[in-house]
Amino acid sequence: MALQAYRQLWRAANIAFQGDIRVLDAARQQIRQGFREKATLPSSDPQIQPALKHAEEVAQFLRTNLVQGKKEGDRYVLRIHDDIERGDNDTVKLGNKTVKIDGKKCSDL
Repeated sequence: MALQAYRQLWRAANIAFQGDIRVLDAARQQIRQGFREKATLPSSDPQIQPALKHAEEVAQFLRTNLVQGKKEGDRYVLRIHDDIERGDNDTVKLGNKTVKIDGKKCSDL
């Protein structure tokens, strides 16, 4: 499971930081360091499962929510790839009303 989480995180970083070598190298170094810190833990250690879950969540976030921007002249150009989550912004149309999604408000998070 650790190898699978490592690969997911590595691939997500490659997608999220494509074309930005400096940031991609830093992300790879951070991934390696995080997994090396936990490498000596026995497989029965209770810290393993939360760490793997965190790695999978970070990979999901990188893949679906992180958008790179590049300044070209006076404008920024966004690199939006196929995995980026796109919403319909229906809650924006409600104005100043309190919006609850799954029974929670933004302030509850």
